[in-house]
Amino acid sequence: MSAPDYAAFGAYLRLQREVRGLSIDQVAQQTKIPPTLVAALESGQSERFPERVFLLNYIRSYAQAVGLSADDTLNRFHEVPEAPKAPEFDPGALETERRAKASERLWIIAAVAAVVTLLLTLSAMHEVALRYTQR
Repeated sequence: MSAPDYAAFGAYLRLQREVRGLSIDQVAQQTKIPPTLVAALESGQSERFPERVFLLNYIRSYAQAVGLSADDTLNRFHEVPEAPKAPEFDPGALETERRAKASERLWIIAAVAAVVTLLLTLSAMHEVALRYTQR
């Protein structure tokens, strides 16, 4: 990830916070984001960013805390060329994966049913053999 791009985004966040007279600690307290992470966002330290889902929620919370539109701020973040993107959504691939898992479960259930049937049959045969030998 490109440090200058994140640094520009972070500078934008810092400027918006400072214009509103808020400290890093105030934003951290309001958003429940650790102050060190707020500072990392503002300085563009991408190596300190959490996973994408958490990062997007933090940016949304940060934006709301300083009075910005969360959607506009996220859009600005997504304009950073190397910002983590959402995984591609391919309904066909998801359906193929779902069917493969369902088929696997079906085979497992069939195998378990066959083993149970075999065990019950063997148990019944054992009881018949015991009764026959006791006569």
